[in-house]
Amino acid sequence: MEEFIKPTVLLIGSKGQLGSELKALLAESDKYNSIYVDRTLFPLEELEHIQERLSRFSPQFIINAAAYTAVDKAEEEFELANLINHLAVKEMAIYAERASCHLISISTDYVFDGHNTSPWKEDDPVNPINVYGKTKALGEKAIIQENPNAIIIRTSWVYSSYGSNFVKTMLRLMASKEELSIVDDQVGSPTYAKDLALGIISMLDSKIWVPGIYHYANEGHLSWFYFAAAIKEELKFDCILKPVPSSAYKTAAERPKYSVLDKSKIKSTFGIQIPHWETSLKNMLADWTSKTGL
Repeated sequence: MEEFIKPTVLLIGSKGQLGSELKALLAESDKYNSIYVDRTLFPLEELEHIQERLSRFSPQFIINAAAYTAVDKAEEEFELANLINHLAVKEMAIYAERASCHLISISTDYVFDGHNTSPWKEDDPVNPINVYGKTKALGEKAIIQENPNAIIIRTSWVYSSYGSNFVKTMLRLMASKEELSIVDDQVGSPTYAKDLALGIISMLDSKIWVPGIYHYANEGHLSWFYFAAAIKEELKFDCILKPVPSSAYKTAAERPKYSVLDKSKIKSTFGIQIPHWETSLKNMLADWTSKTGL
């Protein structure tokens, strides 16, 4: 009987929010030979070594979940953000094209300027308004130029029980503050990283490979204020929430006002079912409380 050889999946950025969720799911699967690397094992700043290091693993799939995501700090660190979000990704795309390897790279709603009034489609023109968004848009462009067989997945407002994110920040602040002011004029769709990870695994499992750009976020949309209110309601915090405009918070980087993504393409192409943000928030908080005992 011919022995089945499992395809090798190389996960880059395995300690981030999405990377941690993907690692947990891949570790449970018997379909793949999975390799996990983080910034210590795979420093993206060392451009000249990326292709050689990728070749050591000989992966059939590369999932790039790594990124420079410090949005405000990026305004002062363009070179580093560009190195990780653009130039390193370009090296991955070149390697994957030469090695006939499937590349999935994660991008962001921040490639858009936020001036839309209806959900952003994959072919809408990008127009980033901060350095983080600009470097991610450059990374997308490099992938498309170097590897037309790659898949790019844009997502938004990512949170998880792993890492730092809005939900965990709210949990900490609501437990210690009597009142919080939350921005109410930025609208988007939260994305539970575990849901996105499940979507990516289902794409691998489907044996279908349709290259291009896709959007993924949980169904529904709301402002940061109403997202915070949902967190408060779910865990019954007493903290008073006050809605404020973006102008009340001076940040180094401007944020898009409207980040809702149209997900019809990824649903129709891969048959992915996307949960509503309310369901996913409840699932994440249940997971978080079971882990922490809160």
